[in-house]
Amino acid sequence: MNIVQSVAERIIDNVARVIIGKRNEVRLTVLGLLCQGHILIEDVPGVGKTMLARALARSIGASFSRIQFTPDMLPSDVTGVSVFNQRTREFEFRPGPIMSQIVLTDEINRATPKTQAALLEAMEEKQLTVDGITYPLGDPFLVIATQNPIEYEGTFPLPEAQLDRFIARIRLGYPTPQEEIAMLDSQQYQHPLTTLQQVVSVEELLTAQRSVREVYVNPDIKNYIVNLVTTSRQHPDVYLGASPRGALALFRTAQARAAAVGRDYVIPDDVKALAETTLSHRIIVGPNARIKDISSNSIVRSILNTVPVPGATVGTRY
Repeated sequence: MNIVQSVAERIIDNVARVIIGKRNEVRLTVLGLLCQGHILIEDVPGVGKTMLARALARSIGASFSRIQFTPDMLPSDVTGVSVFNQRTREFEFRPGPIMSQIVLTDEINRATPKTQAALLEAMEEKQLTVDGITYPLGDPFLVIATQNPIEYEGTFPLPEAQLDRFIARIRLGYPTPQEEIAMLDSQQYQHPLTTLQQVVSVEELLTAQRSVREVYVNPDIKNYIVNLVTTSRQHPDVYLGASPRGALALFRTAQARAAAVGRDYVIPDDVKALAETTLSHRIIVGPNARIKDISSNSIVRSILNTVPVPGATVGTRY
């Protein structure tokens, strides 16, 4: 697990030079990268969502593209389009920005649902189908989507199928006054992103991703993960609970968290630390609970407090 720990620490330290005071959020993003999942960063404008994605791409030296989602975008603006070549009398495929290793979809919920759906096949199957021809995507392939809260002007809610394809949802939040002063100091003369160097090769990252899959997960821990997900489907305040893909997301990120700290086995604390990040965006709160201002995050926290932890009695924190 030394390779995973080394890769994770180098990337986190490097990105933290740009995203000041958000080390835990940076760590969660790196865990998503290590288990080959896509990340949704949701927060108000101006807190560094785009900078986090750019810093991560620079740190691993992968090919990078940015898609600025707008209400007038078409699916072909994302996937690419076949164009007829007058000289050769044949159609040629001109790839869109999705054909990259790290793809930043900025303000994804400003595009219409039809354009948002253009990402579904790529995110799940690592391929694109345009005009009946399938094009494989390379490794690594990671979509980092940023979105503003749905209450903001000009936004379209992401459908459940789209949300379910993100392994984790992260919120950055505002920095503390001290962190904000440090940010002003770091950007007085130039943005730290301009001098950010690559610290991990693509080959090292791919090796680390393969190593994460080898982390041992005890059957009791697997049972615990499934019980958490099952309870979310039976919760009285929930209209739609977490999917089997949610259980797999929690399983994979727990493996990545264990490997990132040098362990070759998962403990219950890994699962508990990541449950809210990996499950809350998959849970649809019922209408009555929404009126009472009950959030999906609070529902996940209540589930964690009620589902017995392996090796502990009900109600005892592990």
